[in-house]
Amino acid sequence: QVQLVESGGGLVQAGGSLRLSCTASGRTFSSLAMGWFRQAPGKERELVAAISRSGGTSFANDSVRGRFIISRDNSKNTVTLEMNSLKPEDTAIYYCAAHQRVAVLYTTLYDYWGQGTHVTVSS
Repeated sequence: QVQLVESGGGLVQAGGSLRLSCTASGRTFSSLAMGWFRQAPGKERELVAAISRSGGTSFANDSVRGRFIISRDNSKNTVTLEMNSLKPEDTAIYYCAAHQRVAVLYTTLYDYWGQGTHVTVSS
């Protein structure tokens, strides 16, 4: 079993920045592909960004590309989402997720989930 704990959410004004972190335990971290999802009120959950096991490749969806950066530190069992130039439409609960599948980087099939952290962007 994998445990994921997110931190770093909060309230920020439009144009500001936030940094989300997720710490994993229970499996060798470098065996896990990691992703960040979000779910806004009344909307479906969507994949925001993902990163490969080594950290050598990453994916970001069109709505955040150029503003959000995903990274990982396998020595610290952490994955980070740097969110810049935040917009009100980025307001959502953000979830850290992990899987051990052989899959494309933009897969949405994840096996392990954190509890979520709230991000609110005011206009």
